[in-house]
Amino acid sequence: MHKRHIGLAFLVLLATIGSACTAAEEGGPLPTLTPRPTARPGGLYVDGAETLGLISPFVYGANFGPWSVVPYDLLEEAETSGIQFLRFPGGEWGDRNALKDYHIDRFMELIDRMEAEPHICVRLLDGTPEAAAELVRYANVEQSYDVTYWCIGNEPNLFPEGYDIEQYNQDWRAIAEAMVEVDPDIQFVGPNISQFTGSAEVDPQDEAGRDWLREFLEANGDLVDMVAVHRYPFPHGTTAPPATVEELRADAETWDQLVRNLRSVVREVTGRDLPVAIGEVNSHWSHAIRGEATPDSFYNAIWWGDVLGRLIRQRVQMVSYFALQTPPTIGGFGLLATYEVRPTYYVYQIYQRFGEELLYASSDDESVSIYAAQRSDGAVTLIVVNLGDQEEEKTLMWDQIEPSGPAEVWRLDEDHLAEQLDDLSLSDGVQLSLPARSITLYVIPQ
Repeated sequence: MHKRHIGLAFLVLLATIGSACTAAEEGGPLPTLTPRPTARPGGLYVDGAETLGLISPFVYGANFGPWSVVPYDLLEEAETSGIQFLRFPGGEWGDRNALKDYHIDRFMELIDRMEAEPHICVRLLDGTPEAAAELVRYANVEQSYDVTYWCIGNEPNLFPEGYDIEQYNQDWRAIAEAMVEVDPDIQFVGPNISQFTGSAEVDPQDEAGRDWLREFLEANGDLVDMVAVHRYPFPHGTTAPPATVEELRADAETWDQLVRNLRSVVREVTGRDLPVAIGEVNSHWSHAIRGEATPDSFYNAIWWGDVLGRLIRQRVQMVSYFALQTPPTIGGFGLLATYEVRPTYYVYQIYQRFGEELLYASSDDESVSIYAAQRSDGAVTLIVVNLGDQEEEKTLMWDQIEPSGPAEVWRLDEDHLAEQLDDLSLSDGVQLSLPARSITLYVIPQ
């Protein structure tokens, strides 16, 4: 763990994860998979007494690499972005190029500025165990950077023709064993395959029809500490157009099942639970830009605010948005552009004020989602996302919440960029007005 930035709450979370994995390894019962909340009819519902565990700070993560740069004029925005975890070097760069010591040094300077947790990927394609071990030695022995999280290669299922699962598993293990010889405390995140859904007929397979994730877990499940996959739902082909708002809206609900599918595969193959991660994610894998629902669009921000809430609800441990920064010439991916922030940046401004302890919450409307948490100061926080094109009036119901004063209200919509509005007095049964295509945060003091 990068000890300069880890909090006590997440140390408790890691201990809980370790206990669950140990129990499974010793033959004890596996914990229940995270369910979708059963909707309480009549509107939005929160149970202030039903806590569901600590929220990992690493869900607020992003990819970053030498192919990207945080412009000097946007350094303050990066530092106050709310990003707490950086995966480096995201994308295919790390398998096309060799990481150098100075790459790691510059990356760690940004890590310190942002007070984030580092995650480094070593080269797999044309990489060697010796080179990977040397990077660990430089980072954690010579420089004492205390980098805990490492991965080996990126999207190996997209490597050149002829590179199959058998070769991958051999290469991965040889590199991992060399790295852990240098520092036995590092943790491996993998296999970072592309476009996982949990549907066997569409998930990545090699030329012999073998499933990349299952084969990896069978061969290397004893060494991997966190199981990571990538997902970009659009476009549906190399010549397909960017997604529409309607398509992006319909996609949001698929993420609950994706995580459950991932956990089920891990259980089935390894016989135990392991933490799961989404190593790369955005709405589009293409360089789409300036569309109604492309990564640089306002609606992408609303979609992502809902998807991130779903991943939190499903207890994902790491979520690395793609990417922290990209210029328009690369595409609309980045939270930061060249001279300004993109709309999805403001999602993290909202979630910065979310709580650390997840609470039970449900909605009876598929176009309106609610996520609830409790903060360390005792306040209950609610994030309500209206994916629809119409303003909604929704009844808010709760149990075991006793406000000590009016709630703060923060909103992201076409008229407000994560801005604070007037305080609002809330009570059980109150009607909430939710603008079309909006994210609203309520901070209820107790």
